[in-house]
Amino acid sequence: MRRVVITGAGTINALGHSVPATLEAMAEGRCGIGPLDIRDVERLSIRIGGQVRGFEPEAHFNRQQISLYDRFTQFTMLAAAEAMAQSGLSFSGELAARSGVVLGTAGGGVQTWDENYRAVYEAGKNRVHPFVVPKLMNNAAASHVSMEYNLKGPSFTVATACASSNHAMGQAFHMIRSGMATVMVTGGSESMLCFGGVKAWEGLRVMSKDACRPFSANRNGMVQGEGAAVFVFEEYEHARARGAEMLAEVVGFAMTSDAADIVMPSRQGAARAMAGAMADGGINPEQVGYINAHGTGTAANDKTECAAVSDAFGQHADALMISSTKSMHGHLIGGTGAVELLACIMALRDGIIAPTIGYQERDLECALDVVPNEAREAKVEVVLSNAFAFGGFNAVLALRAV
Repeated sequence: MRRVVITGAGTINALGHSVPATLEAMAEGRCGIGPLDIRDVERLSIRIGGQVRGFEPEAHFNRQQISLYDRFTQFTMLAAAEAMAQSGLSFSGELAARSGVVLGTAGGGVQTWDENYRAVYEAGKNRVHPFVVPKLMNNAAASHVSMEYNLKGPSFTVATACASSNHAMGQAFHMIRSGMATVMVTGGSESMLCFGGVKAWEGLRVMSKDACRPFSANRNGMVQGEGAAVFVFEEYEHARARGAEMLAEVVGFAMTSDAADIVMPSRQGAARAMAGAMADGGINPEQVGYINAHGTGTAANDKTECAAVSDAFGQHADALMISSTKSMHGHLIGGTGAVELLACIMALRDGIIAPTIGYQERDLECALDVVPNEAREAKVEVVLSNAFAFGGFNAVLALRAV
């Protein structure tokens, strides 16, 4: 089987508008969660989020592009531009035909839905913009990336709630490893921080009104974020031949279904996904030094994930470092796994383990090393990135230092 490496990374999220800015914030344990600045926020009971601040679409896109790009697509295009620039790749001929895009999102053009529902129901308008459908469709971001960079190979979008990005990146990994593609642009994006998006999530009663505190005994719910992260996955020999910088190697991926409950997670399903990713990569549990946890800050997720880690790793679970960067950038739903992969790369390349901030009280049901509040320097060989979604869908990636 062919090896797969990461040769480019890009992001925009609540912690920063680039990869260096984001990694600096993660290393400092900085919080990007704050008061929401959105229309009708006073009608919401949840008024905080990991919002991208200081972002002006007009500074990056022309009027025609803005008419076609929902906010989640705008974020994707900026992240893709950074990733592609770092990779140094351009696509034509055979390489273009053997390169594609697979991205994750849960909601797609939620901002566009929200704006146009307002127009027809609240303002009473009888017409909407002719580009509403191509702007709101879940595959819009993947389509625009493929057109921007002439990517003519396998291209599609994955929508599996909070596991969307990990599922997308897992598919990209398998396509290259199997020989179906040489290069895949992959990751995910989300932008649900509008009135309709937040109001829908309020109904689940899983949201915190003050902070995201994963694994802390006094946690009281998740906090939404927004943004995107995009990566260039490339076949190892192709990357080596052109002298590309390799950020990390993707070595394993597994996905499972709980087949149990639409919202409550299963420790067995999560444990099988972690064990499967290690088996797929030929990894012994003792080789894993760090796990970027799903770690939403809800009681059900956190204790279930910790139990699943113990099931998958046995005694080695106590030696693992586990952290949730959602405590800093919020839960990007379909885009979250992509932003969290940046913390995994930082651990492998820089030896810096991003912390779980907001941790205040020890929970005996989450009695693992959750790297509380401050980043840690540590040399790790292999890392896992966990994503567990509503619907019982689990997706875990395994990465190794190059």
